[in-house]
Amino acid sequence: MRSLKLLASPKSAGKAIKFKGEEIPVETLGEDSFRGVDTALFSAGGNTSKAYAKHAVRAGAVVIDNSSAFRMEADVPLVVPEINPADIQTHRGIIANPNCTTIVALMALYPLHQTFWVKRVIASSYQAVSGAGAKAIRELSLQSESFFSGAPSSVEVFPHPIAFNVLPQVDVFLESGYTKEEVKFVNESRKIMHHPRLRASITCVRVPVFRAHSVAIHAEFQQPVSVDRARDVLAKFPGLELVDDPSSMTYPMPILASGKNNCQVGRVRVDSALDNGLAFWVCGDQLLKGAALNAVQIAELLAR
Repeated sequence: MRSLKLLASPKSAGKAIKFKGEEIPVETLGEDSFRGVDTALFSAGGNTSKAYAKHAVRAGAVVIDNSSAFRMEADVPLVVPEINPADIQTHRGIIANPNCTTIVALMALYPLHQTFWVKRVIASSYQAVSGAGAKAIRELSLQSESFFSGAPSSVEVFPHPIAFNVLPQVDVFLESGYTKEEVKFVNESRKIMHHPRLRASITCVRVPVFRAHSVAIHAEFQQPVSVDRARDVLAKFPGLELVDDPSSMTYPMPILASGKNNCQVGRVRVDSALDNGLAFWVCGDQLLKGAALNAVQIAELLAR
């Protein structure tokens, strides 16, 4: 009989969460918590994953980890089920869930790569505050209220006000001048697509949107491109919706993608600066396809 086991810090222990009509108690996470567990979904941060994933694997569970702790380890598959499902067969107990921005971007880039073979990518992300957690959502709400009321507002989660502003920084800066988020996109894209020679550069930006990330992508391909063929390929790719009718001002937006399992792509056009280039715009709910849904899809692959 299959069952669900909920594990958390001592602060949450004793609470109950309703699942399929059943109240399931939350237990304290410990080294011996994984006996009898087949699949362990980790989403408590990299430090927790590094400390406890080994105990889960030792107990016989397969860990699906949502942090960045293991993503770039050679023996840990980094999986988007629509793109590289066969990679789960190489796991040694741990499967990594990619970064949310990487997933959303690749859901549109990969099918085009299959058709035209991508060489180079220049991108800009427009990332919702919910990617930084519940406190970030509250900060945007409070700062918005303060803006209209004239009351002073505090800055806690982000380094600057986020309401009616955009911050060209997601995560910390590295010596290269790029942020960790930007480096994740490049490295993870190469690994997921099995394309180590991909040349990519992205600027990751936090925007005053509550939910769903957006990415503007300019991609150069090896093969000659066709907008009609690109649209056809995108429309047929599982987990992706083509939303692209400029004549009626129809295109993907965070407000449309929020709460949906599928990502959306539009504004597909020939890029005016790149040889064999396409420019396009993709939106996706980073809490669903960018995180929880992708992890569940990996678990479903394992079960099959």
